[in-house]
Amino acid sequence: QVQLVESGGGLVQAGGSLRLSCAASGNIFSTNVMGWHRQAPGNQRELVASITRGGSTNYLDSVKGRFSISRENAMNVVYLQMNSLKPEDTAVYYCGTGSVVPSDYWGQGTQVTVSS
Repeated sequence: QVQLVESGGGLVQAGGSLRLSCAASGNIFSTNVMGWHRQAPGNQRELVASITRGGSTNYLDSVKGRFSISRENAMNVVYLQMNSLKPEDTAVYYCGTGSVVPSDYWGQGTQVTVSS
């Protein structure tokens, strides 16, 4: 089992920045891939960014150039730096992790609201 605890959400104006953090504990051998997903009301959950233990990253097209994912393997922490935020980025953001895909284990979610 893996436990994920997120922090860093909040309310920000369009164009602003937020940094999300997610700390993993438990069976860290199951945390090869860590990622951030988001779900807006009425929408399906989508993968925003992911990063492997080796540092390979992937991003949703709509956040490329604005969001940056990073991780500290020694601390089992993953970050999502979100810049140039837009109202359409408003959603609940979930940290996820797994051996192959970042969706075997989930955090509780943190609200990000971007006002126009």
